Amino acid sequence: MFTLYGDLGSGAFSAEAALAEAGAPYNFELVSLEKNEQRQPAFLAINPSGKMPALRISEGEIITESAAILLTLADYFPQARLLPPQASKARAQAYRWLAFMADEIYPMVEIADYPERFVPQAGEEALRTAARERIRERLLIIERMIAGPFLLAHGFSLLDIYAAMFSRWGHEPDWRLANLPRLMALADAVSRRPAIAPVWERHFGR
Repeated sequence: MFTLYGDLGSGAFSAEAALAEAGAPYNFELVSLEKNEQRQPAFLAINPSGKMPALRISEGEIITESAAILLTLADYFPQARLLPPQASKARAQAYRWLAFMADEIYPMVEIADYPERFVPQAGEEALRTAARERIRERLLIIERMIAGPFLLAHGFSLLDIYAAMFSRWGHEPDWRLANLPRLMALADAVSRRPAIAPVWERHFGR
């Protein structure tokens, strides 16, 4: 049994969707961002950085960082084919784009959502604007890389879960529709996968 700690609509979506796709047994422990519970001692004992998601694996170890959680689940459930075959060109590309999204997009989301953590109040809006622009630039790179219904020509992978999640954060619907048609179609395909559909609805609605 796995235990996933996170909030609805947060980065916990990617981990929960991967767990559901793999058919893994898990519990979801709600940690409310609105109530700032990620900064409370109970959660800091799980992840001292105060960031979500966190996953307690069946052996009792805690895994943090959403990309690390996804890779761990791919290793635990190879039959789910969350990644292309080992040592394949497609696997290398999966690692590449997972690292790109984790390194180039995810940090900017925190800056856009919480600029007060990084600059004095007078600079908050300028920093938020710059971070949102950076996110859009990086999402447009992902948009151009989508090979078909999914990001890799190989087919569905955990990359699609991750990319679909980013498509739902902090962007006006009109901008998404005008600039990210492939990514929006990918997110729709992910949201309709039988195992993921109820997870998607809990986190993002329909």
